[in-house]
Amino acid sequence: MAHEKCSHGVIFGCIAIVSLSLTAISYFIINKQTNKITKLKSQNNKPRKLVSGIVGAIGNTPLIRINSLSDATGCQIIGKAEFLNPGGSVKDRVAVKIIEEAFASGLLAQGGVVTEGSAGSTAISLATVTPAYGCKCHVVIPDDAAIEKSQIIEALGATVERVRPVSITHKDHFVNVARRRAAEANELAALRSKSNQIPIKEHQFMNGDTIEEKKSYIFSNECTGGFFADQFENLANFRAHYEGTGPEVWEQTDGKLHAFVAAAGTGGTVAGISQFLKEKDANIKCFLIDPPGSGLFNRVTRGVMYTKEEAEGKRLRNPFDSITEGIGINRLTQNFMMAKLDGAFRGTDKEAVEMSRYLLKNDGLFLGSSSAMNCVGAVRVAQALGPGHTIVTILCDNGMRHLSRFYKTEYLSPLGLMPSASGLEFMGIVGK
Repeated sequence: MAHEKCSHGVIFGCIAIVSLSLTAISYFIINKQTNKITKLKSQNNKPRKLVSGIVGAIGNTPLIRINSLSDATGCQIIGKAEFLNPGGSVKDRVAVKIIEEAFASGLLAQGGVVTEGSAGSTAISLATVTPAYGCKCHVVIPDDAAIEKSQIIEALGATVERVRPVSITHKDHFVNVARRRAAEANELAALRSKSNQIPIKEHQFMNGDTIEEKKSYIFSNECTGGFFADQFENLANFRAHYEGTGPEVWEQTDGKLHAFVAAAGTGGTVAGISQFLKEKDANIKCFLIDPPGSGLFNRVTRGVMYTKEEAEGKRLRNPFDSITEGIGINRLTQNFMMAKLDGAFRGTDKEAVEMSRYLLKNDGLFLGSSSAMNCVGAVRVAQALGPGHTIVTILCDNGMRHLSRFYKTEYLSPLGLMPSASGLEFMGIVGK
């Protein structure tokens, strides 16, 4: 009997020890996770100092722990809240860097006009900041972009020229038209400076417009010349993120991150951040998430941009490829070629739509299409790396610029893209 009591005592003692051990381990894990969250909170809640004008308010955006995705994957999934920039997107950084470098090089002066071909966000950012430099803004935008984007640009005081989407090799691609407009502004400024020698009203531009017609269309009498921002090829785009966004991510996480993932349009964001992070710690994994219709996934994973059936530079990326805006491309840009990537994932339109609704319902995050795709990418990375990793992505802009397409039932329904998921089953995660 005594022996039996002793045996029972040993068993109960072992159970107690195991229970205490499990409790201690659980406490350690939870405490470690809580410390990470608390640290992020304390960094994000630091009061900002007085800044000079709207330009000074750009950057130093907070990191947000996306609670629902973090809890579902066992990773810390963190979004850099670029939608909190004054112009509402990550492109504010690019607009400022492009303009400041143009001023420094003498290619732009007060009274000049900045032209750009943009699907929306860069154009909005340029329209937001150009007045701070004493300049005007003219934007050429594809007419398949959400109408509210061009309305915002015009409300900000810029002029908008909407054109049909065609291949980049076509002279009337929106980027090529924007380049021509800058050249015309420079031509106009040069003619005005020589007005004593040349009768201005008799001069015609390369497209047949007279100077008076062109002046009333885009340029004011005070225009000092034009500058084509060229966000796709201008490496000021890359430098904005290599010198700004990348260092911020590193500092805000204390360098304790395992992976970074983002989609690419111009490629500046993913290139600048990935290169900076890789230089700080080569073990940080950097990935691309690519939407339908884009060739970058093939480029990263296979080293080729196109399949055998596609001729480089001739394929037209149109709304039937993807409903996401501002990401995905079928050519290599100077900016993207600066990226340091370990791999790539494909995302679908349905995943992006479902993710946007899931985050709105569970986290109160009202995100645009590219931000939603980035979060799809973050979950893909979490699934590939496994629990316990810290993954950073970019929350490029909010959903306010996407109401007429990405958040509109009448647009999504005919395409079979209406959201229907109750959780994260669209990402292969059940019960979350």
